[in-house]
Amino acid sequence: MGNSLEHIAFILDGNRRWAKAHKGTALSGHKKGYETVKQITTMLPRYGIKYVTYFAFSTENWNRSKEEVKGLFGLFRDLFDAGEYFTQNNFRFVAIGDVTKFPKDIFEKIKYLEDVTKNNTALTTIAAINYGGRDEIVRAVKKISRDIVDGKCAIDDVTEDKLASYLDTNGIPYPDAVVRTSEQRISNFLIWQLAYSEIFFLDKLWPDFNEDDLKAIVNEFSQRKRRYGK
Repeated sequence: MGNSLEHIAFILDGNRRWAKAHKGTALSGHKKGYETVKQITTMLPRYGIKYVTYFAFSTENWNRSKEEVKGLFGLFRDLFDAGEYFTQNNFRFVAIGDVTKFPKDIFEKIKYLEDVTKNNTALTTIAAINYGGRDEIVRAVKKISRDIVDGKCAIDDVTEDKLASYLDTNGIPYPDAVVRTSEQRISNFLIWQLAYSEIFFLDKLWPDFNEDDLKAIVNEFSQRKRRYGK
């Protein structure tokens, strides 16, 4: 029996290069990438996958042009208004990252979508937005430090499991596999959680990712030997 792929994570890379190759704007590439996200998400339950995480907006993405960031915010508003899509597919939505930094209307849409989908069971869809792995760990350390100062936790109580409970992903299993399109690095994504994840680098742009690619990853994952340092 092969490995069971329960949680897959995607680093969505190549939207802007796809747009340039098709003589479009950066925003047109992001729109195409968003369409690919929806298509792939709908397919995942067929392969027994219960969790998916998409790296949608990093803490470094604020440094892009104001026009591009504004366009991404427009796509986020569409996504977080897509309650019907999540309800019809029985998908749960969860956001990780410091979402308090987003405009108030986007923050409220995120919280509303999380609330109305919290009991859905077919697939948990996790959006990493204003997310950075180092930032997540720093925020977790600050939270556990406050609890130590307040007497809610002792220094000797701090273990890997204890610290992990302060991360954004508390209660979510770590990814079994992470997929990166077009580049070969993890770019500050889930750097705690990916310690023993299987990594797949694909030489194609995210908007071109399709079910054949997904099927190949699921098949290869089932055959890999997962040693966990043993």
